[in-house]
Amino acid sequence: MKIITQNMTLDDIKEMAAATFGNLVKAVVDADRQIIAVDAELHSDLEALLLEDGSKQKDLWGINLYPEMRGDDFIEFDSMINMRPSQGNRSRGIEDQELRNKIIGIVAKRIQP
Repeated sequence: MKIITQNMTLDDIKEMAAATFGNLVKAVVDADRQIIAVDAELHSDLEALLLEDGSKQKDLWGINLYPEMRGDDFIEFDSMINMRPSQGNRSRGIEDQELRNKIIGIVAKRIQP
């Protein structure tokens, strides 16, 4: 597990995927601090790592990265940690399009081609 505070390459993500699930890397994005934790079996492990690092629960969102895919298929907004009725999110996805767009921007900033 690691926290991306600077930048990584897509090749780094591909290596992580090959070493774990084969085609995906689980990640948790801190939408406020604009950092990403990657490379764990469970989103909850990455969530815990970011909480220990000073993140706030309300800012953490789970995603999956598919390094072999492009466009909209690169990021999948699906994680149990996203189920937050108190924040208006009642599914494993991320229902707020503005938040989805922010996460897409953070991922694009931190993971370079």
